[in-house]
Amino acid sequence: MEIKITARSAEETEAFGRLLAQKLEEAGVTRAFIALLGEMGVGKTAFTRGFASHFGINNIKSPTYTVLNEHRGRVNIHHFDFYRITDGDDLYSIGYDDVIESEGYCIGEWSENILDFLPPEHITVRISRVGFGEADTERLIEADLSGIVEW
Repeated sequence: MEIKITARSAEETEAFGRLLAQKLEEAGVTRAFIALLGEMGVGKTAFTRGFASHFGINNIKSPTYTVLNEHRGRVNIHHFDFYRITDGDDLYSIGYDDVIESEGYCIGEWSENILDFLPPEHITVRISRVGFGEADTERLIEADLSGIVEW
């Protein structure tokens, strides 16, 4: 199932993340990999902030320099930033295999860098700018739920 929405602010992008988390929880999905795609500054971390807030986790920051931030709460959230990952060796040196097999949700920013290594069943969320210019905050969010959860 594919969903397309337009978010007009970072708050609306966060709200979509929160709604997806709610839908997963309601469906009893306690483990999932969410592959975030999109250029710099489109709202990948805002989406993650909203997703995590549904579970009472509020200290979400981009893991740009650490590659992985782990958040423990009502559920575990493993927040990756694959921006600097260039090959499978880099990916596996950060313990990727172990993390994606652990309990909780994995959210990967810059997942376009690891397409060949994504779990077979994953949710893809692509965030794109709708317009241009500094003041433009409108985003198209396209989510492919891959049969994992009904909307």
